[in-house]
Order: sequence, then C-alpha cells, then structure tokens
Amino acid sequence: MTRETITLDPRAQWRLYVLSHILAGETSIAEAAGLLGRPVRSVRRLLARYRGPDGAGALVHGNAGRAPANRLDPEVRARVVELAQTRYLGVNREHLAELLADELELHVAPRTLRRVLAEEGVPVVRRRRPRRHRTRRDRMTAAGMLLQVDGSRHDWLEGRGPWLTLVGGIDDATGLVTGAVFREQEDAVGYLAVLVQTAHRHGLPLALYSDRHGIFWKSAGAIPTLAEQFAGRRSTTQVGRALEGRDDRLGGGPLAPGQGPRRAAVGHPPGPPPERAGLAGAATLEDANLVLARYLPCHNARFAVPATDPGPAWRTSSRQPEALFCSRQRRQLAADGTLAVDGRSLALGSRPPGPAGRRWVVLQRRLDGSLWVEIEGTDHALVDAPPRATALRTSPEPRSRPQPPRPGPDHPWRRTTLRYSPR
Repeated sequence: MTRETITLDPRAQWRLYVLSHILAGETSIAEAAGLLGRPVRSVRRLLARYRGPDGAGALVHGNAGRAPANRLDPEVRARVVELAQTRYLGVNREHLAELLADELELHVAPRTLRRVLAEEGVPVVRRRRPRRHRTRRDRMTAAGMLLQVDGSRHDWLEGRGPWLTLVGGIDDATGLVTGAVFREQEDAVGYLAVLVQTAHRHGLPLALYSDRHGIFWKSAGAIPTLAEQFAGRRSTTQVGRALEGRDDRLGGGPLAPGQGPRRAAVGHPPGPPPERAGLAGAATLEDANLVLARYLPCHNARFAVPATDPGPAWRTSSRQPEALFCSRQRRQLAADGTLAVDGRSLALGSRPPGPAGRRWVVLQRRLDGSLWVEIEGTDHALVDAPPRATALRTSPEPRSRPQPPRPGPDHPWRRTTLRYSPR
C-alpha cells in the first residue's frame, strides 16, 4: 500500500485547520464562516467534501498542478530570451515588448516579459532612479498656447557615428512633438528648423518656453555696449530676433521666449530611443533624421493627449515660415539697387515700389541656403546682378602719348654742378 502525498497551500491549510475544529465540536459552522470569510453554505460544502473519500485532498484547488491555459509557449519563451540577449541586447523591457510585436509579431505583455527574463537571469537594462522633485502645475488648456523647446545631446547612434543633439519642440497642452531634428551641436539652425516644422504642420504658438541658453538670451551679467545704451535695449540673438513680436511678421500678439511656470515632469524632448536608430542601421546625421521622421508619427499617436479646450490656439501668418525663422541682418542697398554678399554682387529678383537704391533692407539667410531681402514686409529673392555696363563694351585702343623732347648736350641739366667743400 502506497501513500499519496498531498501538498496544501497556506489557504488550504487554514481551511483544514478550521474544518478540523468543526468536526471536533470546538467551533460552529457560523463561526467558521467568519474565520474563513465565506458564506455558511460554502463552508457546509467544504465540510461535506472533507468528510468524503478524498479527505484533505478535496481542499486542494482543482487547477493545482495544471499548466495555465494562457501560459507562454516554451518555444516562444526560449526565442524571446534569445532575442533579448542577442539582437535586442540593451533594450528595456517596455520597448522590447513593442519591438517584438511590431517587427516579429510576437505579442508578449511587458509584465510577462519582465517575469520571464527575470526567471532566466537576464539583467535589467536600467535601474529605477529616484524621481527629482519638480513643481507641479496644470497643462495649458488649448493646443498652441505654449511650445516648449530643448536640446538633448546623446550617443543616439550607439557608437556607429558621432554624438548628436536632438532639438525638439513639445506642445504643452497635448504633449505633441510638433517638430524635431538632429544636429551636430545645439545651435540656432536646429531651433529655427523646429519652428519652421511647427509652423508648417500646426501654426505659430502664442508663446515659447526655453532655458537660458545663449542661443536665446544674451548674458544678463554682461556690460551693455555703447550702442545698446543709446538704443535703450539689449541686443538679441538670431533666434531672439526671429521670436520678437511684430504684427507685420507674425500677424498677432507677441511671440517671445516665455516666462511661464516651470515645466512639470518634462525633461529633454522625447525622441526615438537609441534602439530605434540602432536597429535601423543609422550611422550618419542624415540617416538619423530619416529614422526620426518615421518615428515621430508613432510617438505622437501613442503619447499625445487631447487638450482641455478642443479649440486650438495656433496662429496663422500671411508670410512663409521660412521668412519668419531665419538669420536676419540689416543692410543698405547700393545706388544701383545691388547688394554685396559674400563677395557676390546680387540684385532684387522683383522690383519693389519706390526707389530701388540707397534704402535700408533686411537680408534673410534662409535654412535652405537661399538669400532674400525684406522690404516693407515684402520678401524679394536675390539673384546674381548683371555685369557692369563697362564690361559689355569693346575696350578701346590705347592712345599713343607724345614723348617729351630730349635735352641737348648744352642743356643746363647736363652741366656739372659745382659743390662747395670746406677745407
């Protein structure tokens, strides 16, 4: 005769203990129901099963020892562990679940993935860091009221190329990434490109929030120059001049670096995780920008939230965004209506109203490399000026100049000059 071993979990052991006291007459069924947290009828059914031939085995759950119906297939489990250690090495658990579903159609819940990898001893990629305290505030109510811009320098190419800086802008009300671009450094061109993308896709924001980077602000502690003292204002940077509020340029209220409240739980602008650029094989700045353009729609579809006010606050302008956000310089046209730029003589492609020469204009160096001139709120493209008229005529023959007569032998110039020399 062999004995059968029955393993009881802590809950089944507690039930056995209470039912044994009922059979010994030490407690009633009503008191046992209170101890077990079950109705009286349920306790009577447990007692009847315990008195049966199975005895204590009747208290074991019927699914004990069985494999769960939704258990991960062993082959899929082994493949997931192998991919986490080879192809997707260094990818965090949440992102790994997304990549498995998108690229290989292996749908594994992130919680299950964490448990499986922990059981197999796969180390965690990133440990949780304590959250830094930040001042909390409510989001803006409508999209376009505040645009937050920042730059994040990182090894986005994972050693296959140079370190890059991701420059991006996020709408405060919706969390929508309105524009982003990779640059070699955090420079003015990157922020102007983000503003051009934002203006094309959505419009002009009411305000812009940035840090105290020198791209936006002149040093507050610097001594103002004599010209700034006479003008009564500090000079601004190229990005600062592009953000200055002017009705003829922006068609509305001021657009300037915001002095709003501190951002809540917003660090660097979100961009494609390094794993995205790495799996795509990006090794150059151009490849990284292509990966970024494909990733941003997916990012916005997942993380953007609806604004409290459904009516957007984006503004429109009659001028092109490339004319608003570019490098600007005040210059004066020559008397013939030309402008010398980088050793080239340029002229206006279209004739503006009024006199062409001797007038102050704004030279625009746009992001695509083209040169334009702004005259009284109108943009004119610059083209190569025609050559001077003197260069079109045939050069005349050189005139022969008469030779002066040569002095004769008795000319005073030929006489010997006597000089007095003291003895």
